Amino acid sequence: MKKSLGAQTIAYPAPVWVIGTYDNEGRPNMATAAWAGICASAPPALFVSFRKERYTHDNILNKKAFTVNIPSEVYVKETDYFGMKSGRRHDKLSKVGLTPVKGSVVDAPYIKEFPCVIECKLIGHNDLGSHTAFIGEILDLKMDEEILTEDGTPDVEKLKPLVLMPGSVSYHGLGKYCGKAYSVGNIVDNC
Repeated sequence: MKKSLGAQTIAYPAPVWVIGTYDNEGRPNMATAAWAGICASAPPALFVSFRKERYTHDNILNKKAFTVNIPSEVYVKETDYFGMKSGRRHDKLSKVGLTPVKGSVVDAPYIKEFPCVIECKLIGHNDLGSHTAFIGEILDLKMDEEILTEDGTPDVEKLKPLVLMPGSVSYHGLGKYCGKAYSVGNIVDNC
């Protein structure tokens, strides 16, 4: 029997992304986000949500661009730190010793050491009460070559991305392989 937990922001798992922006003075800032995901295929787009009082909120609106930096498990401490401190008062990248790189396609920085980076142009936003959802058109995807398979697709076991479990507010790695999408379900037709 299922127990009702009421209206909560618990959807398992949530991605752990680090959003890169520049402020009006050109200073790079990174902020951790988990209210995020893919939202369209054509054009390729994703969304990320921030509270209005967050430094990153205004940076995205002012620059009309942001990057999504996908950390691997080895950067869990740095990733958590990016969500704990404000870029208004802290140079977070210097503090953790990571390297900001100017995006090649959009006016936003990314983290050199993170294995996956997505450069996005802001194409819309929607105020949703406590948060604003920012829609970014994906203009470029950059991945470290060592995490790519021979056919050029990312190997999630080499990427080792973080996920967040919102209810327990804890970070986790990904679990075991369970089957190929759009394939494993064919067994139903064969029964």
